Amino acid sequence: MPLVLYLLGLAVFAQGTSEFMLSGLVSDIAADLDVSVPAAGSLTSAFAVGMIVGAPLAAVLGMRSRRRALLAFLVTFLLAHMAGALTTSYGVLLATRVVSALANAGFLAVALATATSLVAPDAKGRATSVLLGGTTLACVAGVPGGALLGQVWGWRAAFWAVALVSLPAVVAVARSVPADTADRAPADARAELGALRSPRLLVTLLLGALVNGATFCAFTYLEPLATHVTGVSQAWLPGLLALFGLGSFAGVALGGRVADRRPVPLLVAGSLALLAGWAAFALTAHHPVATVAFTFALGTLSFAVGSTLIARALYAATGAPTLGGAFATAAFNVGAALGPWAGGRAIDAGLGYRSPLWVSALLVALALLTAGAAALRAGRRGPGVTPAPERTSVPPRPWTAQGSPRAPRP
Repeated sequence: MPLVLYLLGLAVFAQGTSEFMLSGLVSDIAADLDVSVPAAGSLTSAFAVGMIVGAPLAAVLGMRSRRRALLAFLVTFLLAHMAGALTTSYGVLLATRVVSALANAGFLAVALATATSLVAPDAKGRATSVLLGGTTLACVAGVPGGALLGQVWGWRAAFWAVALVSLPAVVAVARSVPADTADRAPADARAELGALRSPRLLVTLLLGALVNGATFCAFTYLEPLATHVTGVSQAWLPGLLALFGLGSFAGVALGGRVADRRPVPLLVAGSLALLAGWAAFALTAHHPVATVAFTFALGTLSFAVGSTLIARALYAATGAPTLGGAFATAAFNVGAALGPWAGGRAIDAGLGYRSPLWVSALLVALALLTAGAAALRAGRRGPGVTPAPERTSVPPRPWTAQGSPRAPRP
């Protein structure tokens, strides 16, 4: 993989840390800005909404020149965190979170397009795994580190740290992203939007939203589950969260190795394992050993399946290299917003802290049913053109047998 991909991954690490670090800073922010804890918690929701809305819109801005777009998004992200660290106004901080999310969404969408343009046509899964490795490293080190900085020097220190980590990424992009990664002619946004109507792509995005929703539903409520059901002490919680992060890192690495060569077996077997795993976790969450084991295993499976679905979306969106990444980003953030909301509603209904795990199992079951229905519909369309081999720019339809003569092109 080209070195520039790892430099882009550094920026994704900073952005992933920013997205998730507020989970350990909410109480401090609420006390410092004299707002309620739910109001401080809404800063996370504002970030997710900004990611959903901003990914397609911001990506359009990057269609003319990817390097300039990456730099603009990174500098905006950096400045927004500096403003957030300096402000004493909740309203200003809320605005900086939305701006940060818009810049994050745009950067990730353009970075995905840039990464896949710098590698061979059959290496998009590995390129994607390098970028998503930044997010998983944020879960492993960035989020616990941000919480620690908040405990020692206050929540503003975490914002300054994110800005500081973003600075070398700005220099790296300016010096290392080739100027010719931009389209040689102005891209036609309408043409790319037309390419996004592919049924294969739409199904893949829906599957990604459901699987990611299951992941974030369980991850968001891991702390109350561990403390109230498993009986883990507060002192061990950072280690448990880091264990989930390590699992996510292993999952992205696994997805990167398999997504380009044998994606369908990984998606089918991984999703079935996720369905069984979330249900088994819900049934055994009162056992500490089971909680530790499932936290790592399900983190691995969730990110292996999720990263593979992102790669499949990029393969399916070859006619929309920029907006394809943007819509993949938006779809996965729909899941990141949907999952915690659904888990919270289950808890509010009095179903207990195990209920988010059952919600996660339900979301994966819906993904499997959706994939099965899509495969049956494709099979009933009759004989069609034999799809191109996996190493071409048009990969086989997700969740169907590779090379099947009955899987026509969309």
